[in-house]
Amino acid sequence: MQPDPLSAKFAALADPTRRAILARLAEGEASVNDLAAPFDMSLPAVSKHLKVLEKAGLISRGREAQWRPARLEPMALKGVADWLEHYRRYWDSSFDRLETYLKKIQKGDPNGPRN
Repeated sequence: MQPDPLSAKFAALADPTRRAILARLAEGEASVNDLAAPFDMSLPAVSKHLKVLEKAGLISRGREAQWRPARLEPMALKGVADWLEHYRRYWDSSFDRLETYLKKIQKGDPNGPRN
């Protein structure tokens, strides 16, 4: 059974090497050799990371002669960003309530804000 697309994206993003590869691809397409350069790992290991990213839909790979450039698929990250946005609003609201409560306490109101 294959995981849902959002779960596959989060699983791919869980690895720091894959996040670094995505950051590099945000600058433009690159070959496996280019992507492997900053890492102390073999080309096959980098290729495995690319396969995970490609399966999750976060990158695509072209074919130009013998060169297979990888490129970022930015719209694939939109689903992740949309999902996170809901929780960002939740935390912003929670921090706003905490800030209001702390201001009440600092003003000497031991009960904090009243509902």
